[in-house]
Amino acid sequence: MARYIYALILVFCLGSLQAQTVEKDILFTVAEEPVYASEFIRIFNKNLDLVKDESQKNVDEYLKLFVNYKLKLKEAKEQGLDSKPSYVRELNNYKKQLAKNYLTDSEVTEELVAEAYDRVSNEVNADHILIRLNENASPEDTLAAYNQLMKFRDRVAMEGFDEVKKDIHNGQTIYAENLGYFTGFKMVYPFETAAYNTAVGDISMPFKTRFGYHIVIVNDVRKARGERTVAHIMVSINDGDENAAQTRINDIYNKLEQGESFESLAKQFSDDKSSAKNGGKLAPFSGGQLSSTEFEEQAFSLESIGDVSQPFKTEFGWHIIKLHDMKSVGSFEEMKPELEAKVKKDSRSQLINTSLVNNLMERYKVTYKQPALTYFTTIMTNDYFVGKWLLPEDFNKDKELVKIDNLILTYDDFGQYLIKSQRKSIPKKPLDILVEEQYKDFLNMNLLQYQEDNLENENEDFAHILAEYRDGLLLFDLMETEIWNASKSDSIGLQKYFNENKDSYHWNERVDATVASSANKSTIKKVKKMLENGETDDAIKKALNTDDTVNVIFTSGIMDIEHQALPKDFEFHTGVSKIYNHNDAYIVAKVNAVLPKEPKAYEEAKGQIMSDYQVYKEANWIKVLKAKYPVVINELVLENVKNQIKNQ
Repeated sequence: MARYIYALILVFCLGSLQAQTVEKDILFTVAEEPVYASEFIRIFNKNLDLVKDESQKNVDEYLKLFVNYKLKLKEAKEQGLDSKPSYVRELNNYKKQLAKNYLTDSEVTEELVAEAYDRVSNEVNADHILIRLNENASPEDTLAAYNQLMKFRDRVAMEGFDEVKKDIHNGQTIYAENLGYFTGFKMVYPFETAAYNTAVGDISMPFKTRFGYHIVIVNDVRKARGERTVAHIMVSINDGDENAAQTRINDIYNKLEQGESFESLAKQFSDDKSSAKNGGKLAPFSGGQLSSTEFEEQAFSLESIGDVSQPFKTEFGWHIIKLHDMKSVGSFEEMKPELEAKVKKDSRSQLINTSLVNNLMERYKVTYKQPALTYFTTIMTNDYFVGKWLLPEDFNKDKELVKIDNLILTYDDFGQYLIKSQRKSIPKKPLDILVEEQYKDFLNMNLLQYQEDNLENENEDFAHILAEYRDGLLLFDLMETEIWNASKSDSIGLQKYFNENKDSYHWNERVDATVASSANKSTIKKVKKMLENGETDDAIKKALNTDDTVNVIFTSGIMDIEHQALPKDFEFHTGVSKIYNHNDAYIVAKVNAVLPKEPKAYEEAKGQIMSDYQVYKEANWIKVLKAKYPVVINELVLENVKNQIKNQ
């Protein structure tokens, strides 16, 4: 997975914008191998808006990075990493995945995306009856299932679904189920289509999916619930102590009831650190998107902006949520990219493939009409249906069967396809129909494969992305071998690096403290006085908090200045601190001890040491590569590149 992500980052940064520099202009050479200015400009332009380091937006600085990149690739190829079976396999897998984005019919895709948008904008409440049936069921079994469903359909119309369900559902061959509300992409495409094309109160005619034959009864259609934006305060259940977590969330809820700020309480007490600093606010989500159903239902149950839930429990802990925003389903343009990706992964993509195949057949002047199929029918026997059919000994395997552009497919290609496709589970059918069906599948497969195999020559954008991913995988393998794994195993080198750079690894100044927080300044003044008098946290809580009112909450532990309980200007002194205004509340702290800035031991700093050592090791390695593979920069071309980038 790490390799895949690393390569994707390279693809992302090394994109495919077109440049104006003449393709033959050589910007520099690495051991006399040319690197063209057009490639550098294309990659620089794509990277320009992505990098945060301003120095990398300078042509000279970016050229240094690009030269280092090419040096590493040169070394990777010299080591033969591009011939490793694992590398070849992963590149081929990626190529297939990438090609899916290019092997498509745009017009049909657009129609399916529009249909999908309409469906995700509405939710259907339905029941269904399913008769399980093998996909290759005989015509007799298919007709029997169809007729039985027609009888069930009549009964549902007369008796109602629930009564019929009680009588027929067995959970094995017949299923009668209440499905509740669902939306687009939640069911297999044929089922989804039947449900959305059946009017409320109606019962569909029998239809087939890969599971068997169904009828669907549509009870209701409503607009999709859209999107919610909420903030939450979360209290984790530590060490299984659920009572403590529930008590703490109830204390926080009581403070909300007393009028304290939700955002302030989230900043002070939420255990979800990633959202606490933003007042507990989470990214927007839609129905079915969250892993926690309970959290989602609570969020969608809030009706007005600003509404706050009561404490509730999920598998992650205890929560209180506040509704910040509510939106209906996004516009078509907003959702189009997401829907297009889903369409291409869904079974409805077969419609796209069919249209694409038809276009390819027209382009390459190929049809399903094939005179040679008569010959194949004569050599086919019923042994095919039991997986024992063989080609005859006098089979003319080298004879041309069909030509797809520059690809010639022979009798043997189709013959071997038939051998591999025979299965014992295929129901018997007339041999001429069998041969026609198999030839159609054979031709479709080869048309799509031919386009995929030649995509790099036909599509410049695809060629650039594939080349950059290819280089990214190489670079990952090289870095893993030369730097990352080598650094992890170099215990002597790591220890030596630490000894030479000890001043870089230290603990910041920290305090061992108890911090009291309250929204009321007068309350915190009382706390300060009680702390100065030596009273304990429990005594103070008992005096100032009641069952219905929580005026003060304590947080204890070892904290540095970045801790959420401490303000940035907190003074590190033992004793009771002054009162601070922090996170829209007031705090006072009792500092038991100040822990001074002190060096970290090797084991305490090992993670950072390893990271720094890798940077150090890579810098020295680059020097070795530059000596091994001399780099010569064409200054005249570089000046032209700078002018072109400046004027674009």
